[in-house]
Amino acid sequence: MDDEVAKLIRRMNPPRVVIDNETCEYATVVQVDSVNKHGILLEVVQVLTDLKLIITKAYISSDGGWFMDVFKVTDREGNKIRDAEVINYIKKMLETDAQYFPTTSSSVGVMPSREHTSIELTGTDRPGLLSEVCAVLADLHCNVVNAEIWTHNDRAAAVVHVTDETTRCPIEDPKRLMTIKELLRNVLRCDNDLRTATMIVSPPEDNSSRPQIALLDCFERGYTVVTMRSKDRPKLLFDTLCTLTDMQYVVFHGTVNTGRMEAYQEYYIRHVDGLPISSEAERQRVTQCLEAAIERRGSEGLELELHAEDRPGLLSDITRIFRENSLCIKRAEISTKVGKAVDTFYVTDMSGNAVDSKTVDSIRRQIGQPVLQVKQKQNTTQPQQETMGFLLGNLFKARTFRLVRSYS
Repeated sequence: MDDEVAKLIRRMNPPRVVIDNETCEYATVVQVDSVNKHGILLEVVQVLTDLKLIITKAYISSDGGWFMDVFKVTDREGNKIRDAEVINYIKKMLETDAQYFPTTSSSVGVMPSREHTSIELTGTDRPGLLSEVCAVLADLHCNVVNAEIWTHNDRAAAVVHVTDETTRCPIEDPKRLMTIKELLRNVLRCDNDLRTATMIVSPPEDNSSRPQIALLDCFERGYTVVTMRSKDRPKLLFDTLCTLTDMQYVVFHGTVNTGRMEAYQEYYIRHVDGLPISSEAERQRVTQCLEAAIERRGSEGLELELHAEDRPGLLSDITRIFRENSLCIKRAEISTKVGKAVDTFYVTDMSGNAVDSKTVDSIRRQIGQPVLQVKQKQNTTQPQQETMGFLLGNLFKARTFRLVRSYS
């Protein structure tokens, strides 16, 4: 009954979105007024993030039954959003009261879809791991539609959405699913081969670059105040809000401010039961989860962007070329749109150092110079002599593999 009343209220008070390019000198202002509901802030941020827009400032207020937020956004080059199609898309997505927004149950930022089979992998990192995974999927006639891959220290994590190469539908055959699972497990099992064991010496952590997170009590208003100061990066706001929403916390008020590569976030939160954080154990859990959310997409290295006609085996070929040229993929975002592959890779050499320009030129000649573009200068730190930065990262402590059938 409560759900039906809430739906009726939202239908009587549809969301209102105002997009303004005149008020602010350097950014487009997006103002959203709507009836409040749990998760609506994350939904709004996800729409902006999926368009690869940069949120430079945000003012959040959703106390009571109404949600009123203001976001200042630019494109990736720092320009205002003037494309009429993009502006209309934002308004259409945010003003439509449809329940199509994906759930926030995924812990790695990729949401299941009825149209794909989702494969989640975590394990120990090593050179060429992503290339081997892509080769297995290509041999099994799996088409990679979307993927996100992370690397950190000696751990690996990936979420890959695949369809059948021929039908472009989810893979449903239980025997085929088991084959995919077993072959990918074999790829990960290579980590246990003692003959290839390598000693890894990691440099000391730079505490000054780690996120600064504080949780304070606001007794007079019944909130817990969360403040976060960290390096800025794309999707940072989405990742922190996704974590809070997953942990069943509601943001009532907040501000976000970015500048000079640093981001400051401040949120007034309560649990969905209406109570602030009351135990030290929960305080530590929230702090650790937020720190992981901030750091998990952090990438160092050269940003390469691929635009090409999608075809079976494309990702396998690209990652093989990277491996043959001794490149280490620190992170990757894979997507296909209307038959076009749009892939972003962050790469270093096998020691975690900057990629030599001759290597980049060689790879671009092999792949096609118009197809592979250098998007961003490298930002690498010099590791100790024996440090090896391998493929994929420290997102999970335990080594696991899960195959999720996401079509039902």
